[in-house]
Amino acid sequence: MSGWTALYLFLLAAVTGYVVIGAVPVILHTPLMSGANFVHGIVLVGAMVTLGLARTPLEVAIGVVAVLLATLNVHGGFVVTVRMLAMFRSSREGAAGPGGAAGAAASPAGEAAAGAASSTGDGRP
Repeated sequence: MSGWTALYLFLLAAVTGYVVIGAVPVILHTPLMSGANFVHGIVLVGAMVTLGLARTPLEVAIGVVAVLLATLNVHGGFVVTVRMLAMFRSSREGAAGPGGAAGAAASPAGEAAAGAASSTGDGRP
């Protein structure tokens, strides 16, 4: 494959990816990220296999860079997924989750007690 053909395929893939991702509704971004994380994991495995088959110093250097970039890609995908899933947490769960200290402070009984203590008597908090 010539350099121009590789560049053409790369640009075609980049434009296609941009158009496809731009057309995804917001509600589908989390499932899309989980699928993308799966694909990034396969890319990482491929980079490690390629590095294992490298013979010359140039091949080893390219393999190391490929593994490093694939690892960063996988890590970044999971960070984004965790942040997106955090947007769907209930406000009652808090930052520590349902069993943590923040979750206990935000329990329905705690909210009722706090509401009763700050009530003005006319139904307003």
